[in-house]
Amino acid sequence: MASSSSPTSIVFPPFRLDLRAGQLLRDRTPVHLRPKTFAVLCYLAERPGELVTKDALLDAVWNDVVVSQDVVRISAGELRAALDDDWTSPRFIETVHRRGYRFVAALENDRGPELGASGNAATADGILVGHAPALPDRPSIVVLPFTNMSGEAEQDYFADGMVEDVVTALSRFKELFVIARNSAFVYKGCPVDVQQVGRELGVRYVLEGSVRKAGSRVRITGQLIDVSTRIHLWADHFDGAVEDVFELQDRITESVVGALVPTLRKAEIERARRKPPASLDAYDYVLRAIPLVLANTVAESEPAVKLLEEALRLQPDYAHAHALIAHVYGQVFRSAIGPAREGARTRASAHAREAVRLGADDGAVLAYAGFILLIADKDVGGARVVLDRAVARNPNSATAFTYRALVLAIAGESGPAIEDARHALRLSPLDPHRYLPQMAMLVAHLWRREYDEAVAAGHEAIEFAPRYPMSYAWLVVAECERGDIAEAERQMKRLAAVLPGFTPVTLAKLFEIFPEPLASRCSAVLRSAGLIPAA
Repeated sequence: MASSSSPTSIVFPPFRLDLRAGQLLRDRTPVHLRPKTFAVLCYLAERPGELVTKDALLDAVWNDVVVSQDVVRISAGELRAALDDDWTSPRFIETVHRRGYRFVAALENDRGPELGASGNAATADGILVGHAPALPDRPSIVVLPFTNMSGEAEQDYFADGMVEDVVTALSRFKELFVIARNSAFVYKGCPVDVQQVGRELGVRYVLEGSVRKAGSRVRITGQLIDVSTRIHLWADHFDGAVEDVFELQDRITESVVGALVPTLRKAEIERARRKPPASLDAYDYVLRAIPLVLANTVAESEPAVKLLEEALRLQPDYAHAHALIAHVYGQVFRSAIGPAREGARTRASAHAREAVRLGADDGAVLAYAGFILLIADKDVGGARVVLDRAVARNPNSATAFTYRALVLAIAGESGPAIEDARHALRLSPLDPHRYLPQMAMLVAHLWRREYDEAVAAGHEAIEFAPRYPMSYAWLVVAECERGDIAEAERQMKRLAAVLPGFTPVTLAKLFEIFPEPLASRCSAVLRSAGLIPAA
């Protein structure tokens, strides 16, 4: 992905905002700002003249914590005090009543890209190029050696082993560029500046952590930092018994990776959204499409297809783009009626098979494509083979376990389906896909005639994704099986509200795509309840 050539500092006399060093200077004298307040200034200054809403600032600066909009107002007040600005006649930051803020300072051209000690020019992200590595075309991360806070030298092995486990797990995600352990351990025992680390290793993100032992308990803390802004994207801690050291390492690795991957993806999507359209490459188009794909609705399918087709125009062998566009066409196929339906099915199948061919070692690609093989071609055996391979390629991928859980549930293997679904939720409790494991559990509970559990799983799925049609459709079946036809009719009305042009025939079509005997069973249940026409 091409890097921007913007300067590493923004000059608005008498101030200079040094993005690389993370400092605000007034006539070469540092101006103290709290980290979050500094991040607000950076975000506004990088968008001169643009109205920035409070919600946008909350998402960019406080996305790792739950706070109210008051923190934005407080930070804006701190900035005005530091800049000696007047909100009634602003020179630097304008308040737009009830909407947000705008950076209105008069900018001066900087003296060009700043140089590091080695004479290397810096990019917009503050990353040196020249002798230092350039940023790769995917999210790049280094896991620094964890600090042993226990005061016990023997705990070093635990801290080092924790880092090795996290590095190994992250390395299985093909969409990430992960610095090898040996390069990261050069920094062991040394005080580090994350921006210096970013420059020297050519990474955009740094994961720091510490280990603290107290009696028979161990606490691991971790924090993910965006090198360019020094903003903390994620932070958490994990506790466990020291006697279960290896089990604790595995559990913490799962938790850290499960939190990191969605966080990194979200940060990269936001970065792509901020790029001007003229500078987008195939990777950026895919990033912009991902939220639309995850929405899994007909309304988002058309813009998602346009973005992914543009990615494939630029890079025809992009396996991830093929897998995602197969997923979108699969959604269209599930909901369409008439000639468009078969066209969507054919495209979904073709892109899924191309994704499998091109991304044979990518767990996420295989997961998306494998599920579509079942939906588009009713190829249960082929889907199982591909999804088993996806889990084997990346046993830390919640996406792989999610789609295998769905295939297992649809095929009637309820026990393994529930096990995979629970494991997916444990791997990535913050994942935008988390409504899909709940749907897998709903279908699995239907097979087991555990209708209360099926209904509960359906409501969980709808809570996570209230616009996804199939959650309502499956819940209608579960309520019919439970004998509550009135509630089934109520859920059918909710389905109609999210699915344009809905009729009872549409509901019947939603279940025709599944293999036997599931398709016949669902149709029989709905006909018996009088919700779809007789065959």
